[in-house]
Amino acid sequence: MASSMGDEMGATESGQAGAQAETRVQFSWDAVQAFLRADPALIRGDQDLLADLGLRIHAANVVDFIPPALARRALAQAPDMAARRELEAVARANHAAQAQAHATVLEILESRNHADLARRLAEAARLRFNLTSAVVALERPGRTPSGWRPLVHGTTDALLGVEGLARMGEPVEAELVFGEGAEQVRSAAYIRIAMWSPARQGVLAFGSPDPDGFTADMGCELVAFLARVVERTAERWPVF
Repeated sequence: MASSMGDEMGATESGQAGAQAETRVQFSWDAVQAFLRADPALIRGDQDLLADLGLRIHAANVVDFIPPALARRALAQAPDMAARRELEAVARANHAAQAQAHATVLEILESRNHADLARRLAEAARLRFNLTSAVVALERPGRTPSGWRPLVHGTTDALLGVEGLARMGEPVEAELVFGEGAEQVRSAAYIRIAMWSPARQGVLAFGSPDPDGFTADMGCELVAFLARVVERTAERWPVF
């Protein structure tokens, strides 16, 4: 009786071992790897599984080993982290733009005359801000300094509005403002300027090759700051 039971138990254990072996063969690591490689989105899209395994996927699809608890917390905070990264990127871009603007101011202050001011401004726009051009346009009557664009009296109000100080976005009247370089301008920043006494109105214009380089909802503080520097620098030399 005991022998019979032992035989049966042995047979059962043998059968279980055989089933486990069969399972191991059926679900070998090579087979699992091949399955995941065939459709990697199955695991990439399963955030709960990634968290349980202690994995996370970076933006470059690089899998990184981290503790499971930390993985779950990182996944839960993913939207906040994405927003924070976006804000940090904007802050870095603003900081870089401010640094370039300050360097441009130093270059403008070293101008020797109106033509040199226009040249330095256009060069800074291209090299420091990746823009197509920067133009100082001045209304008539009166002489237009060399290197500046002439405008018919009233053009500034037509571009910006009677009380408008700035306009960002679509390059309105691009040919009038930028001349031959207008074809390369896809968006623009126009800032009102006024120089000398009696005051002569004009526009400081920056052109971008990117349609989203300047947009209507974009702040114009840095561009306005440069406009004030251009005004003060240009007033060093009278225009008769």
